[in-house]
Amino acid sequence: MKVIICGAGQVGLGIAERLASEGNDVSIIDSAPELVQRANDVLEVRAVLGNGAHPDVLQRAGARDADMLIAVTLADEVNMVACQIANNVFEIPTKIARVRAQSYLDKSWTNLFSREGIKIDYIISPEIEVGNVVLRRLALPGAFETASFSNGQVVAVGINCGPECPVVDTPIRQLAELFPDLPASIVGIVRNGELVAATSDARMQTGDDAYVVVPADQVARTLKIFGHEETQARRIIIAGGGNIGLFVARAIEEREHNVRVKMIESRRERAVQIAETLQRTVVLHGDALSEELLREADVSAAETLVAVTNNDQANILTSVLAKQLGCRRSLCLVNGTGYANMVRSFGIDAQVSPRLVTVSRILQYVRRGRIRAVHEIHNGAAEIIEAEALETTPVVGPPIRALDLSPGVRFGAIVRQGKIFRPSGDTELQPRDRVIMFSPSQNIREVEQLFRVSPDYF
Repeated sequence: MKVIICGAGQVGLGIAERLASEGNDVSIIDSAPELVQRANDVLEVRAVLGNGAHPDVLQRAGARDADMLIAVTLADEVNMVACQIANNVFEIPTKIARVRAQSYLDKSWTNLFSREGIKIDYIISPEIEVGNVVLRRLALPGAFETASFSNGQVVAVGINCGPECPVVDTPIRQLAELFPDLPASIVGIVRNGELVAATSDARMQTGDDAYVVVPADQVARTLKIFGHEETQARRIIIAGGGNIGLFVARAIEEREHNVRVKMIESRRERAVQIAETLQRTVVLHGDALSEELLREADVSAAETLVAVTNNDQANILTSVLAKQLGCRRSLCLVNGTGYANMVRSFGIDAQVSPRLVTVSRILQYVRRGRIRAVHEIHNGAAEIIEAEALETTPVVGPPIRALDLSPGVRFGAIVRQGKIFRPSGDTELQPRDRVIMFSPSQNIREVEQLFRVSPDYF
């Protein structure tokens, strides 16, 4: 597949790296010479200097025979125009754009991206995607990571095995025997910073992070089995009143009438605007790194602090300070890759990476075959994937043990006619099954091939 990516920032480079490593023909465009040089230095892609919204630049990048254009520059307008030109001039079949300004996505302007409007097949709004991830984390305080699959029926949760974890030293195979009515599967384990697929003989150790695939209505029970019985927060402080902070606060007001929210925003004009927009949220103007202001927000009585400013260092330090002042839990936004592996060591309970969230969402549309959802974990080392089996896909028919899978590929759950069950080696997939599985990044192509559709199907 030939793919053009407009934008060589963190998201663009992340997508280019994944697609190039899987053998795709990738071109990446950026107007910044240093970013183009970096792409040339670190990736096996064609890097083009220029504006991705200019037809001549797109042509130099190979738009005449491209299969897909992914526009993820920092400018929404460049992304939208690039997609329009890709459609009208080069007839590129699939066009994906990142659109950050919420005014473009307002329901009042639904015709903007209609068939007669700007030709974009899939729109990604990082603020909305990240905001929804934050809301899921708040709903499951015992998990450091969550992802939803099969229309919310199945959830993949990251759970830390602390000193009080009851299942430490228990073989994974025995967990299925102890809880036969719980269709949960441990698919991956992070130990000493390394992610590996979970085998039936593996034993959890104190300090491990486990990735578990479980029905949505069994998540609370699963967390309890791992020793996590944290209650959902009723007093929340949000540090940062940008698009993400406002989205989260507004959603909490609409959905959780018994939750009290306080927000800290450093820009006075923005703080006033938010205070006029929200109904029940208390908005404080000032620096969230101020101990005095955090005490004024009654941080010691708060159950969760959510740090979602545009500054990674401020988010991390605010989260640490809040915990020191008595806040029970903290969750912070981390954009850069350099901090991802050290955040937990600071005592911060969970983190959200806008880059990984956006890349995962875009990969959902890029994956070939019947891939329905993608969630990257452990900084891209693996993916949890939802795929649909059809009559002519190779995965249908033989038992799972006969599929000759690579050792790292694990089946986590199967959704069949609305029922969820844990697969075994004897399980035979049927057409229309939804499969949630774990795959290391180097085995993604193998998973795609399992769910490829024969032309005869059409």
